[in-house]
Amino acid sequence: MYISQLFIPITKNLPSEAKIKSHQLMLRAGMIKQSAAGIYSWLPLGFKVMKKIEQIVREEQNNIGAQEMLMPTIQSADIWKESGRYEDYGQEMLRIKDRQGREMLYGPTNEELITEIFRSSVKSYKSLPQLLYHIQWKFRDEIRPRFGVMRCREFFMKDAYSFDQDEQSAKKSYNKMFFSYLKTFKRMGLNAIPMAADTGPIGGDLSHEFIIIAETGESKIFLDKRIFEINLEKYNFSEESLERMRNEFSSYYAVTDEKFNQKEFNQKVEKKNQFTTNGIEVGHIFYFGDKYSKPLNCSFDNQDGKKSTVKMGSYGIGVSRLVGALIEAFYIDGRMKWPRSVSPFDVVIIPSINKNNKENLEKSKRIYDELKKQNIDVLLDDTDENLSSKFMKHDLIGIPFQIIVGSKSAEEKFEFKEVNMKSEIIDLKRIKQKLQK
Repeated sequence: MYISQLFIPITKNLPSEAKIKSHQLMLRAGMIKQSAAGIYSWLPLGFKVMKKIEQIVREEQNNIGAQEMLMPTIQSADIWKESGRYEDYGQEMLRIKDRQGREMLYGPTNEELITEIFRSSVKSYKSLPQLLYHIQWKFRDEIRPRFGVMRCREFFMKDAYSFDQDEQSAKKSYNKMFFSYLKTFKRMGLNAIPMAADTGPIGGDLSHEFIIIAETGESKIFLDKRIFEINLEKYNFSEESLERMRNEFSSYYAVTDEKFNQKEFNQKVEKKNQFTTNGIEVGHIFYFGDKYSKPLNCSFDNQDGKKSTVKMGSYGIGVSRLVGALIEAFYIDGRMKWPRSVSPFDVVIIPSINKNNKENLEKSKRIYDELKKQNIDVLLDDTDENLSSKFMKHDLIGIPFQIIVGSKSAEEKFEFKEVNMKSEIIDLKRIKQKLQK
C-alpha cells in the first residue's frame, strides 16, 4: 500500500491521558481512537496487527484439536442465575433489559453459555473429550479503565472450554492448553512465564497465568531465572510429555506479588538465581472441575450407563491486550519494532523525494511492484516529506525492515535496514531473500 492512501491519523503531540508507552504510541501512530472511557475504535494499522495476533492464536488452538465456534456478546441472565454467578459477579457485569423486560447482560465471559450449549448437545461419554473456543468481544465495566487497551472495558478475547469425563483426562486437556499457550506467545517473540495463580471469580482449584516481562507491568513477579532455560522443543503432545513439561515449569519458583512469600523465595531459590521485575498478564488458564457443570446439571452417560458430571476448564488470551503488551515488551528509546509475525507490514520503502527529482520515487515504485509479486506485504512512503520526518514517522509505526532509496543507493543496490540495527547496501535479490526468511 502507498502511505498516501492509508488511513493513519498520526499525531505529533503526546496525548495527556496516556500514561504508559503502549497507550501513547498507539494513539500517536493512529492505531486506535477512544470513543468512550475504556472503549476504542481500532483503526486500520492497529486492526491489522490485532488480526495477525488473532490468526496466530487461532492456528495454535487448531493445532491441539480445538474447534472454533462463535457465541453472542449478549447473553440471557437466566443461565447466570442458574449457576449462581449473576449476583456474585459484581458491578463489572453490564446488566441490561430488552424491550420485553427480559434481563440480559453483555458477556464478560462465557462459562455459563458454553455449558448450556454443551449440556443440550452431548449425552454420552463417546462424544468426549471436547475442546471448543471462540474469539469474540467481551465487556467488563472496569471502575477505572486505564493504560489504553491494556485495561479497558471492551476487549477482544480468545476463550476456550474443555469438557472431559474425569479429572485425569481433564488435566491432560489443561496441559495441552498450557503447552499451546507457550507456543502461541513464542511465535510472537514473547517469552511468557507460566505462574501459579488465584482463580478469582472464574473459580476452581488449578490456575496459571502467563506473564511477559515489561517494566510497565502491573504485576510484580518473583522467579528463578533458570526457568528461561527450559527448552520447549523437547516436548510434544503426548500425555506423558505434557505432564513432564508442566512439572518442569512448576519445579522453578515463579509467582506474582499476590502469591509471593519472601521466606519461601529464599528457601527455594539461590540468591544468584533470584530475579525480580514487573510483568504483564497475557493469558490465563483454569481447571475448575464441576463448578459450572454441577449447578447447571451438565451430565453425560458414562461407560457404566450411569450419569456423571462433566469436568471442565477454561482458557483465555487477551488478543487486543496483546497489541499493547507487545509494544511494552519491544519498544526501545521511544522506537517501536514489531515482531515480524505481527507487524502491520513486512517492510517499508522510504524514498528521498524532492520537487526537482522524482527518480527515487520511480525506483521505489519498481521495488514495490517486485516485492508485491513475491507476496511481501510492503508499504511505500510516497509523501514529499523530508527524510528526517519520514524516519521519525516510521520509528513510531515500527515496521521491522526499511528500504531507503536515497543518496546511498547506487544503480540497483539500495540501503536496507532492520530497525535498531546498522544498514547495509545490497541488491534487490538479496533484499527479497532477507524478507522471505
